[in-house]
Amino acid sequence: MLTGELRNKVDQVWNAFWSGGIANPLEVIEQITYLLFLRALDSDQTREENKAVRFKTQPVRIYPAGNDARGRPFDDLRWSRFKGFSPAEMFTVLSEHVFPFLRGLHASEGEAASSAFAHHMRDARFTIPAPALLAKVVDLLDTIPMDDRDTKGDLYEYMLGKIASAGQNGQFRTPRHIIQLMVALTAPMPKDTICDPASGTCGYLVAASEYIREQHPQALRDAKLNAHFHRGMFHGYDFDNTMLRIGSMNMLLHGVEHPAIQYRDSLAQGHADDAGAYSLILANPPFAGSLDYENTAKDLQQIVKTKKTELLFLALFLRLLKTGGRAAVIVPDGVLFGSSKAHKELRRKLVEEQKLDAVISLPGGVFKPYAGVSTAILLFTKTMSGGTDHVWFYDMKADGWSLDDKRQPLLADADLGLNPAYDGRNLLSDEVHAKNNLPDVLARWGERDGSETKRPRTAQSFCVPKADIEANGYDLSLNRYREVVHAGVAHRKPTQILAELKRLEAEIAAGTKALEDLLT
Repeated sequence: MLTGELRNKVDQVWNAFWSGGIANPLEVIEQITYLLFLRALDSDQTREENKAVRFKTQPVRIYPAGNDARGRPFDDLRWSRFKGFSPAEMFTVLSEHVFPFLRGLHASEGEAASSAFAHHMRDARFTIPAPALLAKVVDLLDTIPMDDRDTKGDLYEYMLGKIASAGQNGQFRTPRHIIQLMVALTAPMPKDTICDPASGTCGYLVAASEYIREQHPQALRDAKLNAHFHRGMFHGYDFDNTMLRIGSMNMLLHGVEHPAIQYRDSLAQGHADDAGAYSLILANPPFAGSLDYENTAKDLQQIVKTKKTELLFLALFLRLLKTGGRAAVIVPDGVLFGSSKAHKELRRKLVEEQKLDAVISLPGGVFKPYAGVSTAILLFTKTMSGGTDHVWFYDMKADGWSLDDKRQPLLADADLGLNPAYDGRNLLSDEVHAKNNLPDVLARWGERDGSETKRPRTAQSFCVPKADIEANGYDLSLNRYREVVHAGVAHRKPTQILAELKRLEAEIAAGTKALEDLLT
């Protein structure tokens, strides 16, 4: 948990960037990210030197011996050295020496130099506009305890949160509590191989890593599982180099040493080599627009013939998952009830050929202020042999935050998020539940094959047999199956209400005609 003092310092630096002429929050984050990496590199070099002294060996050199191409000693490029320079000299060292060194770091040897972050430094740019601002940022970052994974991870998450609050580039941010819900619903295991094909800031991968640490701490004490955690578990794709750097640093600061964060257009041709490679997919892919058939992977077109990105990403998830793999992904509501042939076929495949587990309808303002589209979480398991007996539906009305553009918390911190202090039903008060449904979602998800199957369709959550879904053309919108209650009227389905309205319309038309006949 960040202290108020540290938050205030970050806010001061953020404001200094803005007053200094850097208006893009992504650029602010990027520049701070470079500096955090430089401090981490210096710490790694110091650790290697101490190890060499202890074991009387030659240290691994992240910073080479001697001088760089401009005659500056490489040791001056280390954080522990340049942080003591005057602002003007520090500015010269960073702009003329450190950043050229960073751009060539991906070709260097050594553990730190070969990290995922180092591989995305080829076009690193130094854009801090003034020596005074640089000195202020360096002084702030130097006070952060970098040995504390929680502190530096929370700091970075706090800065990333400013992307959304600035209302710019917010499409890269899924609310953290929604991410944590999706991770908890899928319950990652130490042997999982996890992928986010639209990784952005790597929020899903970070949350999955934190879940493993909290729920399976013994796994990191096992040499084989520890190696898998740091080198084989986490995979993320993006085609924005800035996001690759930010996402890689997010993982690094949260204690994952070598995640596979790669440049890739996930829907393009030529990436079928990892088909069936992952046991868990967590994603909120971009779902605005369409692609040309020529630019889309042919194997995805074989799953569903469409140009729409939201359907293509679902096809991609099915391709990437191994048999038995599971997914929790966010989709726009149009995927649930779209009437095109592609929409219907993809839903049919999920229900008939795979195992569709759940549809969780999200509140309409979850992604405000930068998007107001209605969305849902789909949870499914790849079986290639069916297995859908029933589908669990949950109508989430509140997530703990206001659903307007301000997105202010509606509850005390203790009552926000998944809130493990409550079990979702017995201890969660009606007042808290009315403002935060997340604990209830998680608790009832655990009963989806038990008591939830007996819940009436007037409830907030209920199960629908596969036969009903098939009879409704594989429509997956919750309102298609909800039963409503009117005063003095029995429970009725929307289809029953529509039929009654049509009957009343016919009676009115007949009565009108009879009256006209009488008057003539």
